Amino acid sequence: MRFIELNVRTAIIAHGFDDENVEVEEAVNEPGYTRKLIAISRVQSVSEKYVLVNSIAGRQMYWEYEETMDEVVQKLTSAGLVA
Repeated sequence: MRFIELNVRTAIIAHGFDDENVEVEEAVNEPGYTRKLIAISRVQSVSEKYVLVNSIAGRQMYWEYEETMDEVVQKLTSAGLVA
């Protein structure tokens, strides 16, 4: 299994959809970043501010990361994960 090391904090948890097909989101306000090894298989996308990861029970989480997007792309490229 491959991993990427990032400093992240949870920003948004997507719990799925309600009966009217509206996404149910929970905003999280964590004060600091936590250093994590994240399984690449969990990563769905990376934007300028967030890495979107799969979580348990079909949830998705938006983790805000401390690094720059260029640093994240470089880590992924160095591991042969970005074409």
